[in-house]
Amino acid sequence: MDADYKVKLEVFEGPLDLLLYLIKQDEIDIYDISLERITSQYLEYLQAFKELNIDLAGEFIVMAANLIYLKSRSLLPRDQQPPEEDAAEEDPRWELIRQLIEYKKFKEAAAELNLRALEQERIFIREAGSSPSLQEPLRLGEVGIFQLISAFQTVMKRMEARQDVQEIFSERFSVSEKIDSILQRVATGTYLRFSDLFGAAVSRIEVVVTFLALLELIRLKQVRALQKNVFDEIEITAATT
Repeated sequence: MDADYKVKLEVFEGPLDLLLYLIKQDEIDIYDISLERITSQYLEYLQAFKELNIDLAGEFIVMAANLIYLKSRSLLPRDQQPPEEDAAEEDPRWELIRQLIEYKKFKEAAAELNLRALEQERIFIREAGSSPSLQEPLRLGEVGIFQLISAFQTVMKRMEARQDVQEIFSERFSVSEKIDSILQRVATGTYLRFSDLFGAAVSRIEVVVTFLALLELIRLKQVRALQKNVFDEIEITAATT
């Protein structure tokens, strides 16, 4: 593996986006969140980012510390709750729940405005001789970094469960070689299932390097990661120009 390879991936989404994604993934109501479960899941994601050597903003670490604090408070008997002003409410979750609800409203409003803007572009920018790309349907189903990390974690768990997997320290895997391999596999224009990228992997290191190569290709806009429905498998395809 490239020892000093670091993914220069811009994570536009923040810690509240990750928490909302985890809640949606679990198909639970925001009011029913379990601090213990969501803290464990959140820390698993941070560990995945660390393993992949992906830079994260400091606000992710701040949220992790806050979740751990809230979780520890929730485990204390009511008569042993800390006396701080921000601990006045009986349920430590309420402040976090309020933040999530307000942020969710903001995100939904922003998404609606963005959708309207895209629709207006499709209606009014239709001049003679305009580029065919303006006539293309809206690009729905693009997969974000959290969905990709979730799929990566699933592959890693399956890899760890396989009894025939061994860490081959003598074998070096190159991100650039994996990039070439992925490009060759999507060159025909067909869709490639995310899990198929790792079907022949023989070690954790190879899985990590392959995933880093995929992230790099997405960053360079050479491939697209799509998901038709929330729980469908991610598909990889060559990016259209």
